[in-house]
Amino acid sequence: MSSDPLKHSVNQYLEELPQPVQTRLYESPATCLAIYRLLPELAKYFMMSMVFNENFILLRDLDRWVKPNGKVQFQEAIKSLKSLHLIMPKKNEKGALMIGLNPTFRESFKNALTGGKVHNSFGIVIEDNSISMDILNEYSSSKWETILHFMVGTPISTIPSANVLNLLKSSRLMEETETTAEFKITNEGFQFLLQEANAQIWTLLLQYLKMAESFQMDPVDILNFIFMLGSLEVGKAYSTTGLSDTQKNMLKDMRDYGLIFQKNSEAAVFYPTNLSIVLTSDNKNAIRSASGALDSVVQKNKEGTGNMDTSGTLNNDDQIGLQGQQTPEGALIVETNFKLYSYSNSPLQIAILSLFLHLKTRFANMVTGQITRESIRTALTNGITAEQIIAYLETHAHPQMRRFAEETLLKKLELDPNSKDTLQILPPTVVDQIRLWQLELDRVICYDGSLYSDFETSTEYNLLSKYAQDIGVLLWRDDKKRKFFVSKEGNSQVLDYAKRKLNNK
Repeated sequence: MSSDPLKHSVNQYLEELPQPVQTRLYESPATCLAIYRLLPELAKYFMMSMVFNENFILLRDLDRWVKPNGKVQFQEAIKSLKSLHLIMPKKNEKGALMIGLNPTFRESFKNALTGGKVHNSFGIVIEDNSISMDILNEYSSSKWETILHFMVGTPISTIPSANVLNLLKSSRLMEETETTAEFKITNEGFQFLLQEANAQIWTLLLQYLKMAESFQMDPVDILNFIFMLGSLEVGKAYSTTGLSDTQKNMLKDMRDYGLIFQKNSEAAVFYPTNLSIVLTSDNKNAIRSASGALDSVVQKNKEGTGNMDTSGTLNNDDQIGLQGQQTPEGALIVETNFKLYSYSNSPLQIAILSLFLHLKTRFANMVTGQITRESIRTALTNGITAEQIIAYLETHAHPQMRRFAEETLLKKLELDPNSKDTLQILPPTVVDQIRLWQLELDRVICYDGSLYSDFETSTEYNLLSKYAQDIGVLLWRDDKKRKFFVSKEGNSQVLDYAKRKLNNK
């Protein structure tokens, strides 16, 4: 499937739907357009080559379109299209395999591309300019950041709704303590906080879909509404007239997540927010999340500020220069001595940093901290991986760090055009040490099982240890001390074997 974990999880859910449900989904042009956007790039190319061609195409002809080094992507693309039943296979008179586009999908997708019969699948726009973009942006940010603040444990005046809390609990992002009935973040919740905004939203929506099935809600209506939201225009007003009863019931939940805005619960109009557009697009900067990428900001700040020395460490003058100029919100500077500077006054951003950083000082527009063995080990034991921490630091790296890394790589390539060095935004010593701290925890692996010892003879020891090895449940043995350890699952088999063999003797 797609190399994008988000697209993979969404596509995996769609693939697991029964074929009749998939066919009903394909009756909506907006849904077809959204599913097309979630496909691997090569699959998109094949789709566009068949959408206006009703004839079947030889599979080997598609194979010829792909370069030899792209055969893996070719197999992934065909597998994706087959799993979603987007292509229909058949054999010609010579036995050669041919494929054609699903006729239901073709018709709806063609209408989406050409503006044909879309049957209000892209919503019913009405004239209403009473709600400004500022109101929508503030509303969506407030709703979404309330959820994230609650997960981190930041003191907030208003907690998320009961439906949101139930969703966080059922998705195992948070758990309710038995003694105090308070919500506590789980290992999965820590990992959730380091994801991009669109991945976070889809994590909750996929769990919402699973919960909706238990309430016998129509998954087609739910998916159609979610995909429709991703295709609407932010700032426009849309009527609820064309929505089904299931979709009207969803409006409250979508308000709680910040995906739509309504003046009141009885309003016949809703407004999609900038948070909804990330549902079917690759735009990760529509709203700031705990790990919102700064790629667009980096592009705007190519010139950077300050000067970085060849060790990758900023001098005092450089730090003052950086503070004196406009710095991207949340930008990080990581030094070779493991000190970190974050140009942010956001409680959410600071709370996220505290997950793997020992915070030291907080200023008006900046916090400082130290990456330590203890802080990283705490993060690792809470389920955050070394690669997630490194990816977070790289994504939020200050433009000056990125520019310095690009200049260093260019110099290396000038000296050696065949160099295989890659872009190193963070100091290599910091990256290597974070990974080494994870390896420290990975050195010891715990297994549940049983230890066999105190054998009277070597014959008994050899008989049972060999049997445990033969059936694949032996985890460890020491022939000198006549001891061996078997897995929990295989313990009963070894005991039964010992009773049969040793009792007979």
